[in-house]
Amino acid sequence: CLIERVINMATIQFDLVSPERKLASLEACEIQIPGSDGDFTAMAEHAPVLTTLKPGLLSVKVGNDLMEYIVTGGFVEISGSNASVLAEEALPRNEVDTSVIEGLIEKATIALEDVTADNKDDAEKRLADTKALLSLI
Repeated sequence: CLIERVINMATIQFDLVSPERKLASLEACEIQIPGSDGDFTAMAEHAPVLTTLKPGLLSVKVGNDLMEYIVTGGFVEISGSNASVLAEEALPRNEVDTSVIEGLIEKATIALEDVTADNKDDAEKRLADTKALLSLI
């Protein structure tokens, strides 16, 4: 990252875990996060944030390398020096194909059928966000 060089190689510790496994633990120069209130980028010295994730693409820049993960939801906690993502489900983008996305859509569809009227809007948005993952393949 050019910005990283300018601010003396400042990085942020990034950790990504899902119930199945730890997917990443590394020093990143920037992290693009699909927040449920809007996508945002976290870098070193980011203001503290605790928010939820929406289904989407989480991108992590490490030097000149870009790592990408498909997430289905979860939480992210950011401080000035750390970004921890606790994902409901997360997979490296290179492990995801159409059939994987279709399985995620099926889960979101089933979840929508089981929600109360109070949670229907959130479940419909989650299904729409999950369907949008198809455009990444």
